This record gives sequence, structure tokens and C-alpha cells, in this order.
Amino acid sequence: MVIHHVFFWLHEPNVANLQKLLNGLKTLKSIKTVRRIHIGVPASTESRDVVDHSYSASELLFFDDHEGQLAYQTDPVHKKFIEDCGQLWKKVIVYDSIDV
Repeated sequence: MVIHHVFFWLHEPNVANLQKLLNGLKTLKSIKTVRRIHIGVPASTESRDVVDHSYSASELLFFDDHEGQLAYQTDPVHKKFIEDCGQLWKKVIVYDSIDV
């Protein structure tokens, strides 16, 4: 299994831009190789040195394998998401991991 966790920081973090990003992220669940998806915003947990609440939104995607994750990257739905929402974010960080 491949886990794809992406964090987004908006240029202008306001309600309208966040909602547009969240709506765009929701379209990704229609991609056939996505097995599970979680879309979220920072939780109101306690502030600690190891907790980063600075991002605007995140997506956590689960794929069966590396091939599924690669297919996701080139899927037209993913490309449309980037086209429609890419101007919203100033920074994106991706963490990919596999089972051990």
C-alpha cells in the first residue's frame, strides 16, 4: 500500500479560497486507483513544538501500490484539480510512505 499525504498552504487563507480547495480535493475521490481518501483542516489540538497547525488543508490518499499512485498523478481528474486550484496555494508538501 502507498499512502500519499499532501499539505496545502493558501496564498490568501480565507473561507472562499479554502472552500474552493476543499471542493477540488473532493473530486479526487472519483479516481479509480484511490482506495480511500481523507480531506481535512488543522484540528484544534493543543499547541506544542511538534504540532504544525500552519497549513490550510490536507489530503490523505491510499493506493494499492506504486502503480496506482502513478496512475493517479496522470489521471485527468487530478490534472483538472491542479488546473482549477493550483493558483490558490503558495506551498505544497507531499509525504509518501509505504507499509513496513
